[in-house]
Amino acid sequence: MFVAIENTPRPYAWGSTTAIAELQGRTPSGEPEAELWLGAHPGSPSRIFAGSGVGYADLAEWIAHEPDSAGLTSGRLPFLLKLLAAETPLSLQAHPSPEQAEAGFARENAANIPLDAPHRNYKDAFHKPELVVALSETYDALCGFRPVTDAAADIDALITVADDNGQGLAAAELRGLRERLDGDDADVLHSVIQYLLGSEVSALVSAVTDVAASAPLTPAVDTVRLLAQHYAGDPGIVVSLFVNRVTLRRGEALYLPSGNIHAYLHGFGVELMAASDNVLRGGLTPKHVDVPELLTVLNFEPVPVPYLEPERVSDGVDVFAPDVPDFELYRMSVHDDDATMDLQKAAIAVVTRGEVDLTGAQGAATLTAGQAMYITPDETALSVSGDGDVFVATSQV
Repeated sequence: MFVAIENTPRPYAWGSTTAIAELQGRTPSGEPEAELWLGAHPGSPSRIFAGSGVGYADLAEWIAHEPDSAGLTSGRLPFLLKLLAAETPLSLQAHPSPEQAEAGFARENAANIPLDAPHRNYKDAFHKPELVVALSETYDALCGFRPVTDAAADIDALITVADDNGQGLAAAELRGLRERLDGDDADVLHSVIQYLLGSEVSALVSAVTDVAASAPLTPAVDTVRLLAQHYAGDPGIVVSLFVNRVTLRRGEALYLPSGNIHAYLHGFGVELMAASDNVLRGGLTPKHVDVPELLTVLNFEPVPVPYLEPERVSDGVDVFAPDVPDFELYRMSVHDDDATMDLQKAAIAVVTRGEVDLTGAQGAATLTAGQAMYITPDETALSVSGDGDVFVATSQV
């Protein structure tokens, strides 16, 4: 069964005012449009088009009442697909493992913390790994801690600039930070992040910001300048010195597993994640930051930039398949030839370029850029023709 779905973009302040509207070929609303959610998450379930033959208003309602007809014997859609358009940086954050999420959710329930309480960390009992594929020409992000020696080199360079500029007080603050960087990487990073987020460090944040304003341009300096424009005085500005900076090109992907510290900075992409709302924030936000809980979730081992390379399945079909069962993402690109993929689980397809014809064992539909379709597994395969790009989200097991 093919079921046409739609949604209203989430109006988060960091969202682009044009990217999603331009993809959909409509007039922008004039307000930020940050995320278009395609799924059954209760925070913003996708609406079902009238006349689809389902009889329910949205995916969450349909799945709750008739999971078998929706192709979900488990009664739950395990993934959430999004179009994400970041005009300004998002918060530094990390997500819990399945075990941490289950324990944290039970603990906060036992403490009778309301689900909508601003200080609540765990909104559900599920983990939230995620991947993002760039649709814009570039997509900037912070992701994963980098080796302490790399951060130390950038801090040393800032100290030199401060000394050369006669910024004695700033140089002293930077030297104090530099002195904290001796030891095993994971231990040092744990200690430094705990210090930056749990102490009074406004003088240090000012020092880093002021010195970076006149320092030679490097990825770290560029990040500090960008974050200072939007989150002046926030300790996350200094935390960014310890995190990998990456610029994706169109079509490239990142995979962010549990415990990975990250922040999207700017760009438009397709994001796919486990269907959860569990976020532990670490700065660059006015929202609640629970430092002790964040420290239990973070992975402090330095990692390379976590690129996720796709696997070529067949002509015109690539799959991004991370090491979690909740989701995988197919990219189907067609021009002169058709592209086909097997369909064994419920799926959601969204067109990101052009106009395409989708055909399954029973149904068929024509979609243009920005339109989406929920597809039940009884279609058994999905064939795409026309001229365009389609992303298809489904689960791995």
